[in-house]
Amino acid sequence: MTPELAAKFSLAGRAAIVTGASGALGARFAAVLAGAGASVALAARRTGQMTALRDEILARGGRAVVVGMDVTDTNSVVAGLAEAEAAFGPIDIVVNNSGVAEPGAALDQSDEDWARVFSVNLDGARRLSVAAVRRLVAAKKPGSIVNVASILGLRQGAGVTAYATSKAALIQMTRQHALEWARHGVRVNALAPGYIETDINRDFFATEAGQAQIRRITQRRLGRPEELDGALLLLASDAGSFMTGTALVVDGGHLVSPL
Repeated sequence: MTPELAAKFSLAGRAAIVTGASGALGARFAAVLAGAGASVALAARRTGQMTALRDEILARGGRAVVVGMDVTDTNSVVAGLAEAEAAFGPIDIVVNNSGVAEPGAALDQSDEDWARVFSVNLDGARRLSVAAVRRLVAAKKPGSIVNVASILGLRQGAGVTAYATSKAALIQMTRQHALEWARHGVRVNALAPGYIETDINRDFFATEAGQAQIRRITQRRLGRPEELDGALLLLASDAGSFMTGTALVVDGGHLVSPL
């Protein structure tokens, strides 16, 4: 890679916050951003589960802090963002990764279950994005927002109505925010993963039902967390400087599979 190309993907001098960093994908996203040179705030409600990752990043010569944040609470979001900025200065990369599913048939789902999914998956992303961009505008600083959506925001799946609808709304909100915030130099994009293997879903995909789902993926396999690295860096870095309002799909060809 030439120095010029490497510089486009470098995040040196940048500061990022990743929500849901206590989970497998959030932890991976945070590690990747730190590896590219960004100072990273690891945000989640369960702070104890992020200390090992913080220590790993520090041991590699990176910069990281653990921040307690409940994305369903505006005061918690604002306080957590302020704590991150106290450590690193203005946060100019936001990865909205927090998410919950509440699976089940639509007819059986309660109002409370529906509201919880939207409060985290959609409203939580809005809360942090708005708070961060207000600060960027005040500081006259550009930035990049990456909303972690899903191919279920672009296609249907049985038993996941609330989750799929929230992710579709997140993709539309991504486009709306991209439209409004371009004049401030803030890019807003969505990363839409397909089925990625993690410790949480590994047992399910070993079952007959899980294997049947894998057979519907064009590449006939699950994705690996590291296969999202390139897409994340593209959206977060200057390599994607002419990208805003897009939903970047990384799904092994699942969306183009035949009906």
